Amino acid sequence: MKKGIIGKKIGMTQIFDAKGNAIPVTVIEAGPCAVTQVKTMENDGYEAIQLGFVTVGEKKANKPAKGHFAKAGTSVMKHLKEFRLEDISGYKIGDTVTADSFAAGEKVDITGITKGRGYTGAVKRWNNHVLRMTHGTGPIHREVGSMGANSTPSRVFKNKHMAGQYGNEQVTVLNLEVAKIDAEKNIIAVKGAVPGARGGIVFIRNTVKAK
Repeated sequence: MKKGIIGKKIGMTQIFDAKGNAIPVTVIEAGPCAVTQVKTMENDGYEAIQLGFVTVGEKKANKPAKGHFAKAGTSVMKHLKEFRLEDISGYKIGDTVTADSFAAGEKVDITGITKGRGYTGAVKRWNNHVLRMTHGTGPIHREVGSMGANSTPSRVFKNKHMAGQYGNEQVTVLNLEVAKIDAEKNIIAVKGAVPGARGGIVFIRNTVKAK
């Protein structure tokens, strides 16, 4: 059965396998998440479940949100996320989804918000080459460089790599392997790097492009 869960990125470390090889892993506090809504084909036109993560006080929610959680019979949650699953028959409103719903060796896709780096130049944002340091180039060597010909087309083409906002965007990393599960502490250790800063919210689901 396909599954998903909301988690919080704790940081990176390394673990060792049975042969003594070091495996770099990202540690994620996954769940517990409450099922706050189940969407069906009859009522909503598609099938999905809505999960809530991190309990907060009722003062943090407005009146419609309080009614939504009261209908689900759960506490007020800070983060909500829908997961479209192939089979939702195993989920009911009020159920709890924990880290042990996944198992070591599974392949997952993880979505997060990357670190925001603000307004940056083309060298940092797109890894452009720095201009030559001699033969009259300068005084700025980290500018974008040539924009194209003057006569034809007499304009800058769309999608030209230029300076601008870098980071703070949603990114999904595919086919990451679950290295270890700690059900007692709701910890999932995933092999490799995950988007976002420490403390950022991430969404974990079964991979859609299994190799």
